[in-house]
Amino acid sequence: MKLNVGILGATGLTGAELVRLLLRHPQVEITWLSSESQAGTNYGQVYPAFSSRLPEEVAKLIPMEQAWKTAPDAVFSCLPHAASAEAIEPFLKNGKTKVVDLSADFRISDASIYGSTYGHKHPHPERLSEAVFGLSEIHRERIAKSKLIANPGCYSTSVLLPLIPLLRDGVIRKEGIIVDSKSGISGMGKKATEASHFVFRNENFAAYKVGDQHRHLPEIQEQLTIATGSAVAPLFTPHLVPMERGILSTIYADLAEGKTSADAEACWNKAYAGSAFVKVVQEFPATADVAHSNECRFKAYQPSGTTKLIIVSVLDNMVKGASGQALQNMNLMFGLGETLGLL
Repeated sequence: MKLNVGILGATGLTGAELVRLLLRHPQVEITWLSSESQAGTNYGQVYPAFSSRLPEEVAKLIPMEQAWKTAPDAVFSCLPHAASAEAIEPFLKNGKTKVVDLSADFRISDASIYGSTYGHKHPHPERLSEAVFGLSEIHRERIAKSKLIANPGCYSTSVLLPLIPLLRDGVIRKEGIIVDSKSGISGMGKKATEASHFVFRNENFAAYKVGDQHRHLPEIQEQLTIATGSAVAPLFTPHLVPMERGILSTIYADLAEGKTSADAEACWNKAYAGSAFVKVVQEFPATADVAHSNECRFKAYQPSGTTKLIIVSVLDNMVKGASGQALQNMNLMFGLGETLGLL
């Protein structure tokens, strides 16, 4: 029996990436695609690459009110924060549907921190305790038992996957962590703005939300604090690079007394033994190494004569940083092979 799956916000970039992945999943059938802005439109008109790959009844985009009348096995929400929490509530109430939310609505467990970060009151704070942060390789067991997954942010995934094992096992110190990340323009979403306009982004490499201002930082801090049992407050500066997709994070940390980069590598190899998608590599990775894949690759380096550790981590922000990890989480929720639709 195939799983019946629906996508809210299917015309955005993450929605289109999900459609691409789900169409090759052997145990999934897309039953509807929803869009508020383009309801009634054929999906092939929005994304011609899918014009002959979806049945007519699926390709016609439906409004949210029509989607609510269904009870699919799984729903992916690719809607913006606040709108997503409201849209998935009817599915959570029906008692059957499992939800993977790609927005930020359930990534932070404290409603007050969510409010100060996103500038409005959380629409459904009563659901926060139910949500599991969907960092697949770290929270597999909890994800498998959950009906609501908060898919992590793209920057967060590139930072948390290398740092959590090192902090948890005491390889690095929690003080003084600095994260310097670079992202392709697709991380800004599909909606055209002056900030994403070709004229302003082409041949232009810029930092933004410097130090402690980016919205992904609270979820990074919360997950690192959970890993160590005490507060961790890294500095985090993202940058926009004039390329389509990909994230490269360079992370600077202090090694714990007596620890070396070899200890970091051994820690990762233990934490991610058998992982299909997290790779500890011997050469510094580049974004092209993981483009269009669900992999996160990283390498550690210790400059000679220092107790510093430099980590370079890469992933595709549209796949492992969004839709691929969402599908990986759905596989875990339903007890399916973790790599289905992703390899």
